[in-house]
Amino acid sequence: MASALPVSLEDIRAAARRIDGRVVQTPMVRSASLSEIAGVPVWLKLEHHQTTGSFKLRGATNAVLSLSSAQRARGVVAASTGNHGRALAHAAKAQGAVATICMSRLVPENKVAEIRRLGADVRIVGRSQDEAQQEVNRLVREEGLVMVPPFDNPDIVAGQGTLGLEIIDALPEAAIVLVPLSGGGLAAGVAAAVKGVSPKVRVIGLTMEQGAAMKASLDAGRPVQVEEKPSLADSLGGGIGLDNRVTFAMCRALLDDVILLTEAEIAAGMRHAYACESEVVEGAGAVGIAALLAGKIRSGGPVVAILSGRNVDMEQHLRVINGEDAAFGEDHP
Repeated sequence: MASALPVSLEDIRAAARRIDGRVVQTPMVRSASLSEIAGVPVWLKLEHHQTTGSFKLRGATNAVLSLSSAQRARGVVAASTGNHGRALAHAAKAQGAVATICMSRLVPENKVAEIRRLGADVRIVGRSQDEAQQEVNRLVREEGLVMVPPFDNPDIVAGQGTLGLEIIDALPEAAIVLVPLSGGGLAAGVAAAVKGVSPKVRVIGLTMEQGAAMKASLDAGRPVQVEEKPSLADSLGGGIGLDNRVTFAMCRALLDDVILLTEAEIAAGMRHAYACESEVVEGAGAVGIAALLAGKIRSGGPVVAILSGRNVDMEQHLRVINGEDAAFGEDHP
């Protein structure tokens, strides 16, 4: 399995050594409320406690450290829905490099502001991840910047996979791992790590109903474009790239299932995280909880849900907690 795929278990272990001491080994805690609901032990991997508020720091740090000093001196660039940009800005700054982050107008302002605070050059382009990527391609072509993609890159995937190593090390008896699914960097890395150590564990990707590019691509048997729409899980938006070289093949080979969630279900996950787990998570980080609450996960053994990020606009979070934003896509055209 691993030898035929772009990222192996050994690549992930090498990434773990490379980023050791530069990222947080985040806690994993048992949820009494979700365990009772699911009828099996449910554990939460609190990756939203990561330094930049999401798992993206793992991949960005591994990718930046894998560049030569000459490449870092040219500056790095990426398209982002927010969290990768923040992570890349942080990782680049730590190595004395300049980061340029290209984002669409759909990216929430709180994420844009934080990236600027970290010293990155921010470019707002168009209304989709694909349009932002076109600006990245121009900067690479005309100004010589080095692209560090948000997901479709072996170093990024290997870095995200270190999270999977931590999960299976902490809970070797896990039966299912629930992972947020967007471009597939996290899902591919976690699945490669978890299944590389324990092949019988099921890894399930979770995403929103609206604009689920990887799900549409897996159904079609090839990468396809989808229309991006506003969602509480905005970090899961964006395409996977029609020339995808890494994550599509890995998700197709390694994911056991992909489950779609409505905006109301995602909102319920965010509310449960806050009310019952005392955790503030963004919509993308709440999809594991959402799937369990909606009864969409059946397991005969322990389940791990990854809470992938906390970088939510707090005004929006308050609306969700108060039950005012449960149908985001319908209320916000």
